[in-house]
Amino acid sequence: MLISTRIKFYNFNTNNVTYMRYMFYGCSSVQELNLYNFNTNNVTNMSYMFYGCSSVQELNLYNFNTNNVYNMRYMFYGCSS
Repeated sequence: MLISTRIKFYNFNTNNVTYMRYMFYGCSSVQELNLYNFNTNNVTNMSYMFYGCSSVQELNLYNFNTNNVYNMRYMFYGCSS
């Protein structure tokens, strides 16, 4: 079984998303996470979003908008690489 170590979201529609809690929780084998232009304008909760992503070496958050986010608790906890 082949497990991808790269995740890319180029045209992923998140325009109406308000809750991204646990979105990538436990993605321990992912090394590269590209969220270029990921629309987070309406998101209010990003807690635990990348929790346990221990192998991530490259995280592209270009244009990541956190203006409306009120909860980022443990967002990057366990991102040790």
